[in-house]
Amino acid sequence: MAEIDLLALTSVAAATIPYAFARRFGVVLDPTHDHLTVAMREGSDPKVLLELRRHLARAFDVTFVVATEFDRLLSEAYAMDGQAAAMAAGTLGLGDELDLLADHLPTADDLLDTADDAPAIRLINGIIADAARNGVSDIHIEPYETGLVVRMRIDGVLRETLRMPPHVAPVVVSRVKVMARLDIAERRVPQDGRIGLTLGGKLLDVRVSTLPSRAGERVVLRILDKENAGITLDVLGMTAAINQLLKDAITEPNGIILVTGPTGSGKTTTLYASMRLLNDGSRNILTVEDPVEYAMEGVGQTQVNAKVGLTFAAGLRAILRQDPDVVMVGEIRDRETAEIAVQASLTGHLVLSTVHTNDAVGAITRMRDMKVEPFLLASTLRAVIAQRLVRRLCEVCRRPVAADASVAALLGFEPGAIVYQAVGCEQCQGTGYKGRVGVYEAIRIDETVRRLINDGGDEALIARHAFLHAPTLGSAARQLVRDGVTTAEEAVRVSRRDMADAEAPMVVPEVGDA
Repeated sequence: MAEIDLLALTSVAAATIPYAFARRFGVVLDPTHDHLTVAMREGSDPKVLLELRRHLARAFDVTFVVATEFDRLLSEAYAMDGQAAAMAAGTLGLGDELDLLADHLPTADDLLDTADDAPAIRLINGIIADAARNGVSDIHIEPYETGLVVRMRIDGVLRETLRMPPHVAPVVVSRVKVMARLDIAERRVPQDGRIGLTLGGKLLDVRVSTLPSRAGERVVLRILDKENAGITLDVLGMTAAINQLLKDAITEPNGIILVTGPTGSGKTTTLYASMRLLNDGSRNILTVEDPVEYAMEGVGQTQVNAKVGLTFAAGLRAILRQDPDVVMVGEIRDRETAEIAVQASLTGHLVLSTVHTNDAVGAITRMRDMKVEPFLLASTLRAVIAQRLVRRLCEVCRRPVAADASVAALLGFEPGAIVYQAVGCEQCQGTGYKGRVGVYEAIRIDETVRRLINDGGDEALIARHAFLHAPTLGSAARQLVRDGVTTAEEAVRVSRRDMADAEAPMVVPEVGDA
């Protein structure tokens, strides 16, 4: 057995195991038991239990687990732990030593196992580890004359988290470019790349984009948690009716299903959840994306590359020769792609895609604007889902208040109705919000809607029929406010136009019933 580092063990508080030790020797605390239990990876040397007994200074039970179960426990125990960022970053050393960064910068295999790496490496690793722990979607590294600013987007809102001296910027940016395998000598043109990392066994895919600016290169890192590729439709927050509507639509043998909304509203996640439901091994599922967000086993994924002429249209045309049953197009953004998607659905394929419009009915108008013939659109379109993401109120510190007259009028509530407002606590890092939840509206293309599309009916006519007995984005958002899931401000932010057409006052439950 390899020599055990006693100093590493004794420096950690009781009832904890250092990450490097746990991963190396295959032992991790199992929190699923009522008493202290150590899960041991099958094949690990049992002698390590003696040293672990001395470290923990108490008796414990031992369970043996297979390698995959051990990896899951290791990820849960360390990847999202509050010490993760500190372990990854070590001593940041934000002083002059960054100027002495060595020419050769080794890339860490694991973010939490970088105790001896250079300061810039530890800094970047610490930033990414902290971001992953806090559920950050994007990291912005922005150089200005006064300093280098790091901002993180949490639950859709940017927040400054770190400010450094201006001379640090070139070193930090160069380090990110090395990790993403970009050209560090080229600073005049934008570049794109990817970084593959693990955080305590948790797989992270980081998409990197650089952009020349006045004070240096701006860098945006988008963190893609690969575990999200396994998300299902049932956990997206859809109502039971919309969930069933989408499931019915994707089980059709052919047609087009569109998901619409602004950037960052979760459209791709909805498409991946739909594909996961279809990915049972009996279908050939192919995608053309820009870029490929998550790797999905059993799905053929192609990335758009405009430099070599691989556009959405070219990629879609090519994969139709690959005998697909289901085709997912990242976005329909031009007439050519729209026409090929329609032709694909007419020839027996199920096509999933996104468009950028404000609501579900707008997607129909957008397709007509791209010169898709109304009769073709009417015969191929199966369903349209529009969605937004609103911040979810922290359940620990949210506070009920009586809505003032203006808010009640805007939401269509009765005067004095009880709503909840954000307060802020340690659980939500003082923001009052924790996580996000989806707001959806959906149109199932029935015979009436099909006839309206074919006859060139305007948005108002289609919407009047489609939402006669179904919620719009505005009414869905108001329902979340009424249920205490989010605030009135969030509801107004995602569905401002619908609020002007607020329906009759809702009967809002008392505080004790919320």
